[in-house]
Amino acid sequence: MKYRVLGKTGLKASVIGLGTDQFYGEWGKEFTQSEVDKIIKKANELGINFIDTGECYGDHLSESLIGNVIHKNRKDWIIATKFGHKYNGFQKERTFDFSPKGVNEQLENSLKALKTDYIDIYQFHSATNEEFNNEELWNVLGGKIQEGKIRHIGISIIASAVNNDDMFQLEHAESAKVEMIQVVYNRINKKAEEKVLPFCQKHNIGAIARIPLARGHLSGKYDLNVTFPSNDRRSFENKEQTLQQLKFVQELKRTEVPKDMNMAQWALAWCLQNPAIAVVIPGCKNVEQVEMNANAAELSMVK
Repeated sequence: MKYRVLGKTGLKASVIGLGTDQFYGEWGKEFTQSEVDKIIKKANELGINFIDTGECYGDHLSESLIGNVIHKNRKDWIIATKFGHKYNGFQKERTFDFSPKGVNEQLENSLKALKTDYIDIYQFHSATNEEFNNEELWNVLGGKIQEGKIRHIGISIIASAVNNDDMFQLEHAESAKVEMIQVVYNRINKKAEEKVLPFCQKHNIGAIARIPLARGHLSGKYDLNVTFPSNDRRSFENKEQTLQQLKFVQELKRTEVPKDMNMAQWALAWCLQNPAIAVVIPGCKNVEQVEMNANAAELSMVK
């Protein structure tokens, strides 16, 4: 495994992280505690030390499944979770709460679920600029840092910033003591290269590439006739957009991916060739996929 420093946090993170959105059952599979145990233990064996989760991945369900494993060797892990939403089931409406009181409750619930005394990176989860621009909330979060319950603050950037229409949150990162961001970045969606990643590199803000496999499309395993099951969130996506992405993936296979290289590994390595990216956080459904993702750290690529 290879490691990079995550911007101003100073944290030495594995370049391949563990995304855990899938643990709460919206990707066509329900996870047992035993399955999560095996995935996280294998990740640890392979040198992966970065886990990304969220408060609304099943209303702290993903956090709880993770906490039942990592509390045994907490110091081995960099744990990043999020705040601002509550999600009560498959394709249900999220409720938003970025109020100081609400965020304090979410933090305590996350600490309890993760079975830990502290969170390494606590992230604004797709907040609007109005929600972000709340001095009282930043004061509360600063207090939690002083208490030792949070080590660093990050943001999981909303679509507008990814589309470069609004850099407000990044431009105010220093005053808000934000030290890292998550941004959508993959071979299909490279928009972050225009403004977001250069800004991060210039200001030493650690950048994490989320959705590095474009919701699995860049795994290369789906043909143009794929039909996702009803308990898979991809079944709700725009079918024409999905078709266009899969056609693009086929073209990538033909023109960019070496014939002897696994496409998912290639896609992860492609993200990591950008010096602004510290970590990619692909999801996985089994131990075999953890191993495959981890092996991408060894690939060397040139644009």
